[in-house]
Amino acid sequence: MKAPGCTLLVDADDTLWENNIYFERAFERFCELLGHPSMTPEEVREVLDGIERANNRVHGYGAENFGRNLRQCLERLATRPVGTGDFEAVNRLTGRILDHPIELIDGVPETLEHLSERHELILFTKGEAGEQRRKVERSGLSGYFTHVEVVKEKDQHTYERFVDARALDVEATWMIGNSPRSDINPALAAGLQAVFVPHARTWRLEHEEIADGNGRLVRVESFRELKGLF
Repeated sequence: MKAPGCTLLVDADDTLWENNIYFERAFERFCELLGHPSMTPEEVREVLDGIERANNRVHGYGAENFGRNLRQCLERLATRPVGTGDFEAVNRLTGRILDHPIELIDGVPETLEHLSERHELILFTKGEAGEQRRKVERSGLSGYFTHVEVVKEKDQHTYERFVDARALDVEATWMIGNSPRSDINPALAAGLQAVFVPHARTWRLEHEEIADGNGRLVRVESFRELKGLF
């Protein structure tokens, strides 16, 4: 167990609460709405992935931006005339994501309580700022964190800027999350330590091979295992 006094940067979506599963369900309903006569859902998904990669650089993440991506995908792939009712149906899909109750991942509240008694916890997440902060408040977990930071993208430079801005000791700062692309690899590249907490339904665009870490990476099977680590 690490001595008290570390700074733990903790991801939010699919680390503290379920998130991507709701987007996946919306996509399944979108495929039903699209009703493409020849493309499989996987082929539709590949087209949507390309739209998301392009739009995320400009508009960022979150349910509302996901809705924009779905509408563009509908316009691109539909084999029938697309009308106002179709776009309203897409808006209802993303509205359900925004309105869905927060579903905490098993073991999160008691583990955060334990960690917050020994270390400084900072919620470090990406997405649309208002949407993310509303989820934090609805989760009931905000009291465990000394600070909430919502960024547009989590890359190496984002971590470096944040560490410099808060004068953090990189050797005592850990990033904890489920995304190799956003939580683990860029944090390691910025000189931090990292804990990979896998999630079975991590968004496919967050997948990539995890860097070696040179002894600065720890893998656990569940969030509650952090109690034994920290």
